[in-house]
Amino acid sequence: MLRFLRMVTWTSPKCSVASNVGEQYGVWKAECQKMVPLIGSGRVLTAPINNDNDQQLNSDKGCNGAVSTSSLHPSTGHEGLLDNTDEKKVKNWKLMLHQIGLDVVRTDRALAFYESEINQAKLWEVLAVYAWVDSDIGYVQGMNDICSPMVILLEHEADAFWCFERAMRRLRENFRCTTSSIGVQSQLGTLSTIIKTIDPQLHQHLDDLDGGEYLFAFRMLMVLFRREFSFIDALYLWELIWAMEYNPNIFSMYEEEGAVAETAPKVNEKLLIKQCGKFEKEKVKTGHVDNESALAVFLVASVLETKNKALLKEAKGLDDVVKILGETTGKLDAKKACKAALKVHKKYLNKTKQS
Repeated sequence: MLRFLRMVTWTSPKCSVASNVGEQYGVWKAECQKMVPLIGSGRVLTAPINNDNDQQLNSDKGCNGAVSTSSLHPSTGHEGLLDNTDEKKVKNWKLMLHQIGLDVVRTDRALAFYESEINQAKLWEVLAVYAWVDSDIGYVQGMNDICSPMVILLEHEADAFWCFERAMRRLRENFRCTTSSIGVQSQLGTLSTIIKTIDPQLHQHLDDLDGGEYLFAFRMLMVLFRREFSFIDALYLWELIWAMEYNPNIFSMYEEEGAVAETAPKVNEKLLIKQCGKFEKEKVKTGHVDNESALAVFLVASVLETKNKALLKEAKGLDDVVKILGETTGKLDAKKACKAALKVHKKYLNKTKQS
């Protein structure tokens, strides 16, 4: 998380209206609040907006303390409040709000932090504002798992938002899903290639079970193992991943086209290799610089390798594969998993060199 804390001090290329990122978040939140007054109230929306009057909210609360707002409608109440606002964008955004709310009240429920409705509302508002700003991606289930640690660790809501926004520059393509493809599909394809290379027997067995597309690993990659590791280990894992994937030129990859990014200057290849993290260093040396071969993919491969015997012996169908992998939920050790992933990566590079 320390790397995110450094990131939120940068000036975002989107921040042309306000003098700093904190003020810009306030501007966006105010826009959202004009369209849906519940934002900023310390409450969470969990029911669809479906009435003609979105300026009046039903104050009755459900059993989880969230507001039931069946009296709202996605197409009204914003006229005259925002100039030149795309009507379709407003409607789509409003339709997302209740799904964000439903996911929020289920997020990290075992943590005392979310016993407070105000803290739930903080997570809901960060996700709602992000969905408004990044209308191309909007909100997709799983973003709540990525955002939650930032809301918990950072006192100020604006800081949590910018921390999440910077993380999403790196992860947002994971959440781009269409009727014909899923965001992590290319990574799943890379995972298939890795297992086929280092453990052809396991790959063949999974393929025989109609699991050759590795869709059972979808969640691991999309939300970076938030469900497979404990809360603390997940944060430790993220620190390890981003430290080992560090590249002094990496941040410029996530800036908007034409923006002047405050990034480290370009360096020559020898110096670059010295400055890179352990995993990224091997990628730079071998020329494997695509995002699909990220460390997270090798982490999944290492988990499959640790479950090799059980998968080969016990898995008679995809349900068995999911069950066996599900046994790892909350039990994996971040440090051991990363070490195992590096071994798999080295083995894969050696195998591909030989071929």
